[in-house]
Amino acid sequence: MCSSMRQGFGKVVIPTVSDDENQMSKQQGAGYQKRTYRNHIGRNHLERFTVMVKDTDLLVYAPVNLENQARDSVLEQRGYLEAYIRCNPLFLTSLTPLATDGIAPDLVREMAMAGQKAGVGPMAAVAGGIAETVGKSLLKLVDEIIVENGGDIFVRTAAPITMGIFAGDSPLSMRVGLTIDAVDHPMAVCTSSGTIGHSLSMGCADAVCVVARSCPLADAAATAIGNRVNSKGDIQGAIEYGKKIRDISGIVIIKNDGIGMWGDLDLVPFQGKKS
Repeated sequence: MCSSMRQGFGKVVIPTVSDDENQMSKQQGAGYQKRTYRNHIGRNHLERFTVMVKDTDLLVYAPVNLENQARDSVLEQRGYLEAYIRCNPLFLTSLTPLATDGIAPDLVREMAMAGQKAGVGPMAAVAGGIAETVGKSLLKLVDEIIVENGGDIFVRTAAPITMGIFAGDSPLSMRVGLTIDAVDHPMAVCTSSGTIGHSLSMGCADAVCVVARSCPLADAAATAIGNRVNSKGDIQGAIEYGKKIRDISGIVIIKNDGIGMWGDLDLVPFQGKKS
């Protein structure tokens, strides 16, 4: 932990309005929720654009506008996933880990493996999975990219970037942030909440942020850890559970005025406004 904010090229809000397991199944939850938290994302030298395909709603930053290429990638990945679900409907509804066969698309396999590591259903990794697959496709065209999909962020930038943590009505919301160094390789920061948004959570944490190299894994892990937080007293136990999930590098949990963290993280003060 450090006492002063590093100078990155911008500030990005980590929102807790994540879609997670409900993103591909509107019949299970509420309709589209306007993502007003995006009004608080700071300016930087990258072009900003959004891509919407059905219930996938991405905010993307890139050196140039790649809206068409990003939309093509979303359509491709959703097509693979929707076709797999038509043949394997349990993939959509299972709240426990599932295995896949050898002919599953890459996105499906990554989601399934993330669910297996975190101990949750594969759709807990859908938002992070789509953010990563789209981000990697765009990195074939540019050197820097930020893809945000309902609170799940895939990032590769030329300088460290500081992300403020939005945690709803918590007094810590937008008062602390994470500095992420994604210069040498892409990183993922995924957020789950039991108090904001319509994602499926068995807990009521204001924000659970997980940092990892894999966006599907960070997404699934945030859900699994968040399921274990119903009060401030649950924070330490949830962190102990999260520490056992392989290949994640850090956790931040916020519940009311309580906060806990673990891992190789740079937690910094963040002066932002709550939405």
